[in-house]
Formats: sequence, C-alpha cells, structure tokens
Amino acid sequence: MTHQIILVFHLLAATVWVGGHLFLAIRYLPEALKKKDASVLVNFKNKFEPVGLPSLLTLLVTGILMAYHYGVTFTHWFSFSNGIEKVVSAKLLLLFLTVGMAINAQLFVFPKIKSDKLRPVAFQIIAITVIGVAMLILGSWVRIGGL
Repeated sequence: MTHQIILVFHLLAATVWVGGHLFLAIRYLPEALKKKDASVLVNFKNKFEPVGLPSLLTLLVTGILMAYHYGVTFTHWFSFSNGIEKVVSAKLLLLFLTVGMAINAQLFVFPKIKSDKLRPVAFQIIAITVIGVAMLILGSWVRIGGL
C-alpha cells in the first residue's frame, strides 16, 4: 500500500512537471517566438516555478523511494545490471541533466533573455520538455520489468 501512495504522488508530480513543460512548449513558446516577446516566457516561468520546482523535488524523493522499493539502492545506481536498474539509472542521468539545465536557466538563460534573441531559451524549453517526456516513458517501463 505504501508503494501505491508513493506512486500516486510521483504521478501527480510528473503530471505537473511534464504537463507544465508541454504546455509551455506547445502554447507559450510559439507565441513568444511569433511576437518576439520574451515577457510571455518570463511571465509563464514566474507563475510555473512555485508549483513546478516543488513537483520536481517530489519526483526526486518519490523516485528514490520507489527505486529502493524495487531493490535498487544507492549501491546499485548506475550498475545497469537488470531492467529496473537500467530504468532507474537512466532516469537519474536525465534528472542530473534536468537539474543542470534548471540551474543554467536560472543563472544564465533567463537573466539574459531578450526578445530579439529567444533561440537559447527556446532550445532550453524544448530540451527540458523532451527530457521530461523521456523520463515519463522510462517510468512506464518499470511496470513491465524495465529495459
């Protein structure tokens, strides 16, 4: 029962994180690019962060708890020795990439964002969205034993 509760929180957090980025990439990014208006993206970022960052933290905590439930403890991370370990390890690598990109966005991309130079932020948005979807797909493979 505990695993199921953790899974529900993990799925709710994934809904917020991945859904928010899909919405950003599909709805707001094209508008910002068309209008050449960085404020569209900055406004979304400012509204999304208070729910997006806690959802990312929830994904981290619940993901680790579920990995331990499946027997993939810290000592087995990145061993890639069975299907579940492959999924957990791949998701951890993508998580590290996500965190690195989040830090990059906070420190370098958004502080320097200009309406006439939206390509770096567009790349960031598309990349983080693709990573989120990839993590979602990887997570779905746990049900069938991993990769």
